[in-house]
Amino acid sequence: MYAGKIITYRINVLPFYTTTWITEITHVHEPHYFVDDQRSGPYAFWHHQHHFKKVDGGVEMTDEINYAIPFGFLGRLANWLFVGHQVNTIFDYRFKVLAQHFKSDPNTVRKTL
Repeated sequence: MYAGKIITYRINVLPFYTTTWITEITHVHEPHYFVDDQRSGPYAFWHHQHHFKKVDGGVEMTDEINYAIPFGFLGRLANWLFVGHQVNTIFDYRFKVLAQHFKSDPNTVRKTL
C-alpha cells in the first residue's frame, strides 16, 4: 500500500450496467490509516478512510466513508432507493470475509455504518 497507488474496479451500478471505478490511495500513515479517493467512476465524490487501532486481542478497523451521488435530486433519490444499500452490501461482504479470514469470534466483531 502506498500513496499514488491506482486501483481499477469493474462494478455493476444497475442490473444491466457495468462501469469502471478508479480510486487512488492518497494518504498512507502505517500502521494507523490509509485513504482512497475516487478518480473516476459512478460517484460525484468518494472519500474513504481506513483506520486501524491496536486493541486487546487484535486490531480494531474503522471505515469512514463520505460520498455523493451525481444528478442532484434524482441522485439523492437513487441513493435512498438503492445506492445506499449497495454501499452497505460492499462493506457487509468485506466484514464477512475479514471475520472468516481472521476466524473472529462473532461476539467480538461489530459492524457499524
